[in-house]
Amino acid sequence: MGESRAQLLAWVNDLLQLNYTKIEQLGTGAAYCQIVDSIYGDVPMSKVKFEANQEYEYLKNFKILQGAFLKHQIDKNIPMEKLCKCRFQDNLEFLQWLKHFHEDNEPENYDPIRRRKSTSSAGTLSPSVRSRGSITPSYQKHTPDRSGSRSGRNGVLKSSSSSRFTPSSEHMAMVEDLHRQVADMQAQMETLERERDFYYNKLRMVEELAGQNVDPEEPATTVIRALHSVLYGTEEGFVDPEDAEQKLAEMQLQEYEDVDETF
Repeated sequence: MGESRAQLLAWVNDLLQLNYTKIEQLGTGAAYCQIVDSIYGDVPMSKVKFEANQEYEYLKNFKILQGAFLKHQIDKNIPMEKLCKCRFQDNLEFLQWLKHFHEDNEPENYDPIRRRKSTSSAGTLSPSVRSRGSITPSYQKHTPDRSGSRSGRNGVLKSSSSSRFTPSSEHMAMVEDLHRQVADMQAQMETLERERDFYYNKLRMVEELAGQNVDPEEPATTVIRALHSVLYGTEEGFVDPEDAEQKLAEMQLQEYEDVDETF
């Protein structure tokens, strides 16, 4: 049976001298990196960000972890896309595996604070400060002015609109041509759909005629005329492209009626 979340958090905090309060906080990947570093001692801790607060920063930490796995040929898939979402179950399962791996390769005399001393203070854990374990992003960072204007060398405000892209006449012509092509394709598609429905309905009507009981006393021309009406009939707004064939069929039908009348 796996350890409880409280036991796992106590183990992580004791090993790394940190203060995590939730399993989800391990989704930043920083603690995982240092757990592996406690085994091998060669993870580039100066690149690990303990106070990462954006998902792309979490992924950078996991890339460092993946590099350590490859270097030491650790046969374990790191589901970094899931872990960096900071969900409880995903991180719990990975931490359980990592704890068992650590116990199988337990090192001695590891100083986690000293290993973190080389980390930069810009966005990472300070060596004298324990992690707050928060995965809530900080909004105190400087953000650029997006008011739509900026100051030039002489203090004159310059509008940012001057740097906007202005399409040339060639670009506009290309866009218009693409719009025209799309419109033509849509028109062709509508025509094909109408023709499909038109001929499908003809097929169904022929099928219905074929399924009817035929009176032996009824002249054959009656059935032929019914089929002819279905096969060569048109609907409003639809022009049959085979007018020549229709005329030929009408002539053949008339010849058949003339022969039938002579008998």
